[in-house]
Amino acid sequence: MAQKITIEPVTRVEGHGKVTIHLDDNHQVTESRLHIVEFRGFERFVCGRPFWEAPVLVQRLCGICPVSHHLAAAKAMDMLVGAGDGNGLTPVAEKMRRLMHYGQIFQSHVLHFFHLASPDLLFGMDADPERRNVIGVILEHPELAKQAVLMRKYGQEIIAATAGKKIHGTGAIPGGINKNLSLEDRDAFLNGINGNPDLSADKMIEWSEAALALLLDYHSSHTEFLDGFAAFSSNHLSLVRPDGALDLYHGIIRAVDPEGKRIVNDVDSRDYLDVVEEEVRSWSYMKFPYIKELGPKEGWYRVGPLARLNVCDFIPSPKAQAAFEQFRAYTKGKPNHMSMHYHWARLIETLHAAEMMKELLLDPDLQGTDLVIKGERCGEGIGLLEAPRGTLFHHYQVNEQDLITMCNLIVSTTNNNEPMNRAVNSAAVAQMTGKAEITEPMMNAVEVAIRAYDPCLSCATHAMGQMPLEVTLYDAAGAVVDQQRKGM
Repeated sequence: MAQKITIEPVTRVEGHGKVTIHLDDNHQVTESRLHIVEFRGFERFVCGRPFWEAPVLVQRLCGICPVSHHLAAAKAMDMLVGAGDGNGLTPVAEKMRRLMHYGQIFQSHVLHFFHLASPDLLFGMDADPERRNVIGVILEHPELAKQAVLMRKYGQEIIAATAGKKIHGTGAIPGGINKNLSLEDRDAFLNGINGNPDLSADKMIEWSEAALALLLDYHSSHTEFLDGFAAFSSNHLSLVRPDGALDLYHGIIRAVDPEGKRIVNDVDSRDYLDVVEEEVRSWSYMKFPYIKELGPKEGWYRVGPLARLNVCDFIPSPKAQAAFEQFRAYTKGKPNHMSMHYHWARLIETLHAAEMMKELLLDPDLQGTDLVIKGERCGEGIGLLEAPRGTLFHHYQVNEQDLITMCNLIVSTTNNNEPMNRAVNSAAVAQMTGKAEITEPMMNAVEVAIRAYDPCLSCATHAMGQMPLEVTLYDAAGAVVDQQRKGM
């Protein structure tokens, strides 16, 4: 008898998730789906509000990556007030925003790798769940846990100094920034916050290198798992600087196919609607974006750290560039399609963020006083950037009364919807084919595939309430045979 497995909630991800896996009469996996069933209403909530509220209002989508929404909305508001398309700000305004963004990338990547993903790597996917968690990491790897906490704190303090608060700050405003960086703050970040040398810019670089070395050491002894688990070919999309460099704050849209051939060739971010469309499916509130020219069947793509390193030509910081060259050499310069290598790419970006934070802190432009620029007002603004989890699109229209009349958000995790579903199916086929009973390690294997993408499901749908993961097993007639729930 055919069966359906439901995993709900998906754990150690940001937000709500539910997985269903369908088995045929021979217990073969026929279909798997990652369901995002909560409704996101922010695109409607902001309509009717004054446009200058958007950078503060929309970041309430998320408590993990609010800076990304804050800055994407601010970039769109820059266009509305005639301050350019991301290139027209004063040096202090742009560099303060970039420092804020690197602080966000740094703390978010550290949070994901150490707190959410590392238990699976340090203890194994099938380890006792009582041990396979962040508390287990603290108990058995206390020095590593201490580094993780201090690294995240450093990124959060950078955000507080540039945005005004660690969460839901107000630093970026239409046309610029509302403060510069004081010399006192600069010196503290360079030499150690509150005199603690473990909270200095150099220590962040050192620990980022150590985290990357830890992952590479793990890879050397678990090559088959990291290379083969949930691996599949795809297109990849991200922003890049016009010269092809990795640029997380601003750039042009580029995409490559599974062989590395450009299929979106450096398009102005304001023309994103010429590149991307979204498909709606009945079983999820999260849409399925795809490259317009290729259609939904062939045009789906990955975003985020793995995609960014597959799309860019180089990384403009020396230590991360050296790591990037090793990363690209592993696949002989071709795109890397291994889902678990998201962790590798994420740690290279962590190192890049640490390097860039130090470079910016040494830049005297951060103490400048020319904070805001404005020009001729217009009625439409578009802001794109590379959030920790991938390309983030914000698009607004306003009326003559300065009220928002249209808002379109394509959130980073939404771009990875189809790849995450394919990763779930790949893990399910490997772990559950021929099995009539769900075990905890089998459920965790599916979650490991999802976790590699570091999804922020709350961002993608703006969920409310608890954060569950449920796996349900259905038979061929659609009847529920088994169901397991976690996190309720």
